Amino acid sequence: METKFSLAQLADPATAESEKILRACVHCGFCNATCPTYALLGDELDSPRGRIYLIKDMLENDRPASEKIVKHVDRCLSCLSCMTTCPSGVNYMHLVDHARVHIEETHKRPLFDRLMRNILAAVMPYPRRFRALMRIAVIGKLFAPLMPGRLRAMLALVPSSSPSSPMSAPLPDGRIVWAAEGQRKKRVLLMPGCVQQVLAARINEATVRLLTRLGHEVVVADGSGCCGALTHHLGKEDLAFEAVRANVRAWMREHESEPVDAIVINASGCGTTVKDYGFMLRNDPNLADAAKNISALTRDISEFLAETGMPDEAGATDMTGDMPGNVPGDLNVTYHSACSLQHGQKVRTAPKALLAAAGFTVVEPREAHLCCGSAGAYNMLQPEIANQLRDRKADNIARTTPDVIATGNIGCMMQLQDAVDAPVVHTVELLDWATGGPAPRGLG
Repeated sequence: METKFSLAQLADPATAESEKILRACVHCGFCNATCPTYALLGDELDSPRGRIYLIKDMLENDRPASEKIVKHVDRCLSCLSCMTTCPSGVNYMHLVDHARVHIEETHKRPLFDRLMRNILAAVMPYPRRFRALMRIAVIGKLFAPLMPGRLRAMLALVPSSSPSSPMSAPLPDGRIVWAAEGQRKKRVLLMPGCVQQVLAARINEATVRLLTRLGHEVVVADGSGCCGALTHHLGKEDLAFEAVRANVRAWMREHESEPVDAIVINASGCGTTVKDYGFMLRNDPNLADAAKNISALTRDISEFLAETGMPDEAGATDMTGDMPGNVPGDLNVTYHSACSLQHGQKVRTAPKALLAAAGFTVVEPREAHLCCGSAGAYNMLQPEIANQLRDRKADNIARTTPDVIATGNIGCMMQLQDAVDAPVVHTVELLDWATGGPAPRGLG
């Protein structure tokens, strides 16, 4: 794609990067074929190619974001399916992230939109605040029918059960450490997540049980917190980079104190962002190298388990033999591949292979590449499109007649939980169960 940025514009690192991305696009339209919003709406401007034209026009002419551009960029899920199908290697993720920052800096949204986005940014990345809000929201669900559409959508996602309790108490130095069972094989850092530890602490509990059972020491570093994805996708770059820098510093302190073999993340949306820390802080003179090292150490939980080996190599139950507990060997598991895992991190086979090796019968639904509509805060900000995608995904899942649905992202779990007839659990919960842990909720 031909561009006409001035030398003054290209002096800005973000604009220079976007210009390179735009030049890589050849207008082929392969991305449109796999874009969820284009599949639903059929509007070229709600496709990656259409958004690229809008973003190019906005950035090249250095003009404030118009209502039209905001509308179509806001409709983007950042599912990154377009990047999987692009033959030219266009990094749409970095381009749309730059566009969102430009929108945030140049466009004044309506008051209600600003309030919603500011509340999300001020609450969701902070577990204590989010836990308190969840307790209030459980009561608010009683009045949901009287609420405006987006507030009603937010309340619909609130579980009826109480928020999860915090993780184990930290040591005096602020760290949380779980010792490996037997001889220590690996030492890993765990990101507990912000939303996940409030809505489903059982995912972290299953992760810790499984990793320690396999001989790995698990550490939560003092000072680590939200990955920054939520605020980053809202265009609030300063808030996002605060979180990114805090994590890089916290993890590097721990790594320099005693080297870790990996940073394990069990929320794939967070993993996609942390693997991008090297790019995000590329211009930071103090943390660029550290951020690059952090990204290189980061692994999705399924990726780490595939690399290090599962139970038979760890001296536990051989997956090819009888499984402990009451795990049915013929349990039908429909695997829903989170967009952030299959498209953002390119981790596609590991979760399915691990589940199959554990003795489960694993299938994928039709249109496995399409987003379920969760996409971070998207299902709260764009509920109509999100609900259509959710129903489409649920219908495809139902056709597989699952006993249980497994996925690798808390957002997908919350999005699908009330739309399907089978329990929705994290992949690691099933692997923990298969190797001696308790049955996931809804199974037994």
